[in-house]
Amino acid sequence: MAGKLFTRRRDGRIEVRLNDAGRAAIREVFAHVLAAERDPDHEWHLSLNAPINPSSDDDDPLASLARQNEIASNAELSVMTLEEQYLTDAEGWAWLSTIQVALRSTAVMNGLLSDEKLEACDPELLEDIRTMQQFLFELAACF
Repeated sequence: MAGKLFTRRRDGRIEVRLNDAGRAAIREVFAHVLAAERDPDHEWHLSLNAPINPSSDDDDPLASLARQNEIASNAELSVMTLEEQYLTDAEGWAWLSTIQVALRSTAVMNGLLSDEKLEACDPELLEDIRTMQQFLFELAACF
């Protein structure tokens, strides 16, 4: 996966330059987010459905429902466009949001809420996190 993974084209679309290994990695990320949204027993389910700001929407089912629908819609669009070579802004944003949700859920579920804990975690988990971060940062640079 050397070089730029994503680039903005002159026509406004985002070119996806992932090789097979990169697409397999991102497929796994998208699948986890989608599974966590649908399966209440998935390890990420609670972190996806926890209120972002408990003081403002903990007891507001409409706010929670809106957030759940947004996560599901972005994850579903990401899965549907996984094999595309070019993404529209909406599709790129869906990828960006889904990767961000996966990164947040991974950090929360593994208690990696400080740099020290991140550096001390399992090397395989650290590699997964670094991969998601690379995808996230490079895709964000297209916006």
